[in-house]
Amino acid sequence: MNAMDGSVKRGAEAQDARRDRWSAHRAQRREEFVAAALRVLAAQGPELPMDAVAAEAGVTKPVLYRYFADKAALVEALGDFSSALLLDRLLPAIGSDSAALARIRDAVDAYFAVIDEHPNLYWLLARQAAGNGSPDADPVHRNKEFIANSLSAVIGDYLRAYGLDSGAAEPWGYGLTGMVQSTGEWWMSRRSMSRANVVEYLTKLIWAAMKGVLAESGIVIEPDQPLPKGRPSARPDPG
Repeated sequence: MNAMDGSVKRGAEAQDARRDRWSAHRAQRREEFVAAALRVLAAQGPELPMDAVAAEAGVTKPVLYRYFADKAALVEALGDFSSALLLDRLLPAIGSDSAALARIRDAVDAYFAVIDEHPNLYWLLARQAAGNGSPDADPVHRNKEFIANSLSAVIGDYLRAYGLDSGAAEPWGYGLTGMVQSTGEWWMSRRSMSRANVVEYLTKLIWAAMKGVLAESGIVIEPDQPLPKGRPSARPDPG
């Protein structure tokens, strides 16, 4: 390699390093603006005025628009935050090896914890989705699809482990996801009972449905025992 080639290589490396630093800086600033938007949502409701976000972040609106072209772009970033938070909380509960009843309760509570912590974020995303008419651009819809598909996969695994037809897994997965989401919206609107109570009611309903369906096939599951990893043997329900 001659001196000119070495100089060109060093120049390219320096340019790459500057680009990497700018990308990291931009990502950090976007995270700071998302955090500011979350504080505005918590304090002012789901409307999310951009001037309030800029003021909360300590910048002018033109600075905010350097990182988000418009309000829709900021809402999209908030949708990404919501999805990541929900899946980080929910998927470990769905996939855990804890006792059967506790596993259901933990999964339901994980969902309610997220919407309880960020109710105005949920309503903002839901209203944005209603206005654009595109499910692919709707983070609430995407979350529902991902959760339902994940739950369907888990249910299918257990149905096969019990030697049962796994064709029911998908409608059950989507049905349970829709029930929990719909109940969550009702609860956020009414707040007529504690989060612990609504989680417990849903847990009991899901548990009763699961236990009843398996009992029809002569399979008994115990609430304080984990669901089996292998293929269990069916036995009569004593009562």
